[in-house]
Amino acid sequence: MEGLRVWRLSSSIARPLSLRQPLGLGYSSCELVLCSNSGVVTATNTRLPSRDSRSFTFTSTSTSNLEVACAIRLKKVEPLWSKGSQPYAYKWDRSYRLGSSSSDLVPCCSDGGAAATNTKLHSRNRGSSTSTSTSDREAVRAIRLKKVEQLRSKGLEPYAYKWDRSHSARELQEIYKNLNNGEELDSESHHVSIAGRIVARRAFGKLAFLTLRDHSSSIQLYCEKERLLNNQFEQLKTLVDIGDILGASGSIKRTEKGELSVKVDSFAILTKSLLPLPDKYHGLTDIDKRYRQRYVDMIANPEVADLFRKRAKIVTEIRKTVESQGFVEVETPVLQGAAGGAEARPFMTYHNSLGRNLYLRIATELHLKRMLVGGFEKVYEIGRIFRNEGISTRHNPEFTTIEMYEAYSDYESMMDMAEEIVTRCALAVHGELTIDYQGVEIHLERPWRRETMHNLVKEATGIDFTEFENDLKVAKDVVMKALGVGLDSKDKFSIEACPSLGHLLNEVFEIFVEPKLLQPTFVLDYPMEISPLAKPHRRHAGLTERFELFICGRELANAFSELTDPLDQRARLEEQVRQHNKKRAEAVSVTDSMEEKDHKNEDSMYEVTLDDDFLTALEYGMPPASGMGLGIDRLVMLLTNSASIRDVIAFPVLKIQS
Repeated sequence: MEGLRVWRLSSSIARPLSLRQPLGLGYSSCELVLCSNSGVVTATNTRLPSRDSRSFTFTSTSTSNLEVACAIRLKKVEPLWSKGSQPYAYKWDRSYRLGSSSSDLVPCCSDGGAAATNTKLHSRNRGSSTSTSTSDREAVRAIRLKKVEQLRSKGLEPYAYKWDRSHSARELQEIYKNLNNGEELDSESHHVSIAGRIVARRAFGKLAFLTLRDHSSSIQLYCEKERLLNNQFEQLKTLVDIGDILGASGSIKRTEKGELSVKVDSFAILTKSLLPLPDKYHGLTDIDKRYRQRYVDMIANPEVADLFRKRAKIVTEIRKTVESQGFVEVETPVLQGAAGGAEARPFMTYHNSLGRNLYLRIATELHLKRMLVGGFEKVYEIGRIFRNEGISTRHNPEFTTIEMYEAYSDYESMMDMAEEIVTRCALAVHGELTIDYQGVEIHLERPWRRETMHNLVKEATGIDFTEFENDLKVAKDVVMKALGVGLDSKDKFSIEACPSLGHLLNEVFEIFVEPKLLQPTFVLDYPMEISPLAKPHRRHAGLTERFELFICGRELANAFSELTDPLDQRARLEEQVRQHNKKRAEAVSVTDSMEEKDHKNEDSMYEVTLDDDFLTALEYGMPPASGMGLGIDRLVMLLTNSASIRDVIAFPVLKIQS
């Protein structure tokens, strides 16, 4: 192999009496040969009258860097021998070792015990890290528990009740942004008190620097031994670890290198951290662990905490937007007797006191419409929705939406509202309407494209569904002939299983059109078969006044001109129940045992019931209205450039760890 070098010893070498000689050679003369593809190097070790004097003569047919390095390093062995040093030691007894880049020293003992009084390693460039094993982690924990005992033995409480802060880190950075390098403000008026988590530390003799991070930013703590009273400097060196939450007070100083610092007069450990934080240079990189221990993720990766601050800002901006239009926020039940307002598999639970099954809501729609019946004209709810279905980068069984309903309006009004909400949120987060999402430049300037589902399908596939009238078989044949090549078996099965022309149109749209809708697009006028709660279109038979908003190939919002005819609504919902029960019966008939059920069959096994109370409410009369549901998680994904919905949910539900 090119570049491979192999040293071999001449067989004539006499065996050494000890291993003190370089490269394990004895006192007799020998040759050390480096074999390579490019030549041979011979190092001659000649025995001289004096034991400590050795010479190495190199001859070579190659001048590679490796050979030169060998010659140089062999020369460096000579002065070590001449000084009586041993360059090739026999052993070394160590009492402590480091975890992977850990700033805590781990005892090197078989039982993993920890009884050190000063086990903190101070290094200019070292932060704390994730331990390489559970034993390392437990050893660090044992050491820190010992420090808790030491603090209490000194009369110090390692878990404080409170701390009076005068400023946040960001406030100090802003107030003293014009302070010159090397300048110090030591007067009483510049005495400050802050608190936060220690995320880095360095110590040099009688001086120590700690980086303190709070909710707003970070600031340096400048600690001098002479300035700290009551032996606090030794406590700082021996008892404070990365991860601890500290309160500190002192004056303001900007170092010669330009770092704004609090020159500490006194400090207190407010919370002693028992477990080590991830390495500051590598962070918490295990994706599953990041989701399971989001609190550690936020400490190790400050940008994650910033994402959730942006999420809060987006929710606040949504509320401001809709309330500026006169909408009133209401709350509706999470536990419902009949899960309605959408077609989805619900989570089921049991109410002990009432002795009945209940469902976690799959939408807030039907109760918000009851509010319209009751006299409210503009209502909305921001709430959690639960659908017992699959998980993907854009689907989570528990998610957040805003649903809103406005009396005396139609779905055109909700298009305007959707544009208003998204653009105002984009400006709140980015300050502009051109954003990047996963490498795609998205333009949110209004107005957005508005096009019917029929026209978009025709544009993408060349198939005009208006020509088929009601002939489903002909439509399927045309679709399979024109588009079947290249389709996977799952998509082919979905097309063949469509029970109506409207379902087929929607299936073709989802497969061939939806992924290509990158820029904001309102898709209008959905088939009635898949829109049981929307008003019939006033101009086109078989369609409804419904739109969905797509950005980056993802549905972001869904809206209707709401159906207010109680008889029509009852007929559609009863038909929906019949269709579901038919699927359920088919699933049962092909299932011989619970073990043989596939996922598709399981998705059809749940029961769908009619919400008779909602239908009764409609019979009292609901005004003409429009309504919209908008996915907040997907909006946050878009505006924070997040690839997965789990990135924008603080604590997603995960599989149980084995």
